Amino acid sequence: MNFLSKVGDFLTSGANWSGPDGFLTQLVTQVEVSAIAIVAAALVGVALGTFLSHTRRGGFLAVNSANAARAIPSFSLVVLIAIQPAIVRLQQGGFVATAITMFALAVPPILTNTYTGVRGVDDDVRSAAMGMGMTTAQLVRRVELPLALPLVVAGVRTAAVEVVATATLGAYVGVIDLGFDIFAGLDTNNGVETFAGAALVAALALVVDLVFLVAAWAVTPRNIQRHGPILRPV
Repeated sequence: MNFLSKVGDFLTSGANWSGPDGFLTQLVTQVEVSAIAIVAAALVGVALGTFLSHTRRGGFLAVNSANAARAIPSFSLVVLIAIQPAIVRLQQGGFVATAITMFALAVPPILTNTYTGVRGVDDDVRSAAMGMGMTTAQLVRRVELPLALPLVVAGVRTAAVEVVATATLGAYVGVIDLGFDIFAGLDTNNGVETFAGAALVAALALVVDLVFLVAAWAVTPRNIQRHGPILRPV
C-alpha cells in the first residue's frame, strides 16, 4: 500500500504534469504520434485490403506478408530507423522514426481485417448490386465496405490499442512521450516513476479501446447491428 500511495502522489503532483517533459506534454506527444500512424495505416490498409479482396489478386501473399512483418520487433525497428542518416538530420528525427514504426505495426491488422471483411461479402449480394446497375466503384463504396465495416473497424481498433501501447518506445530515441518516465525510472531504479508511467499508458490504451468500441457501434448500419453482417466464410 505504501508503494501505491507513492505512485498516487507522483501522479497527482502538479509538478509532474507541467513543464517541457511533464505528463501533459508526454500525453499530447503520445496521442500525436499514434494518431498520425493510425490514420496513415488506415488509409493504406483499407485501400489495399479492399483492392486485393475485390480483384481477388495477390491477396493471400499480401496479407500473409503483412502478418509476417508483425514478427519484426518494434524496438529494433524504431532504433534502426532512428539511426539512418536521413532521419538523424531531421529536427524531430525520433518522432518521425517512431511514427514510421507505429505505421508498420498498425497496417497488418487493418489490412487483414479489411481483406477478410470485403472478401467475405456474399457473392449473391454482389450479383444483386451489379444487377441493379451499380458500377464497380459504387459496389465497393455502397455494398462491400458497409457490410465489411464491423471487421474493418475491429482492425483499426486493434491497431490503435497496439500503437498507443507501443509508441512509448519513442522515448528511447528522444521522443518526450509517455515512455519518458518509464525509461527514466528504469535508468534510476525508481519503481514509482516507472509504474506511474506504465499506468498512464495503460489508462490511455483503455480509453482508446473504449472510444473505438463506441465508434464501431455508431458507424455500423442498424440492420447489421440487429441481424449481423452479411458475410460468408472465406
